[in-house]
Amino acid sequence: MITAKMVSELREKTGAGMMDCKKALTAANGDMELALENLRKSGIAKAEKKAGRSTNEGKVWTSIADGKAVIVEMLCETDFAAKTPKFAGLVDSVVAAGLELDGEGDITAALNEKAEAVITSHIATIGENMQLRRAMKWNGSADSKFGGYHHMGGRVSVLVEVEGDASAEVLNDLCLHIAAFSPAYITSDDVPAEVVAKEKEIAAAADPKLAGKPAEMLEKILAGKINRYFSEVCLVNQPWVKDDKSTFAKLYPQLKIKRFVRWAVGEEQ
Repeated sequence: MITAKMVSELREKTGAGMMDCKKALTAANGDMELALENLRKSGIAKAEKKAGRSTNEGKVWTSIADGKAVIVEMLCETDFAAKTPKFAGLVDSVVAAGLELDGEGDITAALNEKAEAVITSHIATIGENMQLRRAMKWNGSADSKFGGYHHMGGRVSVLVEVEGDASAEVLNDLCLHIAAFSPAYITSDDVPAEVVAKEKEIAAAADPKLAGKPAEMLEKILAGKINRYFSEVCLVNQPWVKDDKSTFAKLYPQLKIKRFVRWAVGEEQ
């Protein structure tokens, strides 16, 4: 009988995944040394020893299917490995596994568990440490649409959800805009009051000419500065990527942006 203690012991010796250890012990009829030898022969134990090596390269990728959308960040050690077909195949399989998971939101832990075996196998094959750094899944509604975009082969990727009648071209342009301008918020209503207050404080301190201005006049001046701030950080107010004389809000008033993410490989979270 293969016990949890035996599996745990083999895992400590090899660093291999729990399922790989259990399979190895089962195949070896509980013989610890034989199971250890078989794991080493298969490359799994060797692969797991790479787990301590740094991963600074990789790919962010998205997938949209059947009213669901997933975005994942897979990391590896070198840019060379990140550009190989084998790594691309791994990313595709991990994204597909993410679409199969229930629920939505942060699915990093669940997807790591689901994809552990395939990731370990690719570590052994490619010869570099790899990790699923983060993953998110969205479930759409009847009146929403998803758009996805990959820049520089997945160095930066975008996922967006809108409500309204949006063509594939508009969704692509929207994703392109987000990738290029990296907005912090969707609309000015999304900017926290404390952030607005801090920006007003900074604007007032940065312009010596404002010192001593009457309160009413100062407020009007600062309101103008805050509107310019909104045009820098709010998606619908930023100069549009294909027409800097206009904005998303002016061009597509019939569309509502529900949410978006813009992920770059290795960025701080």
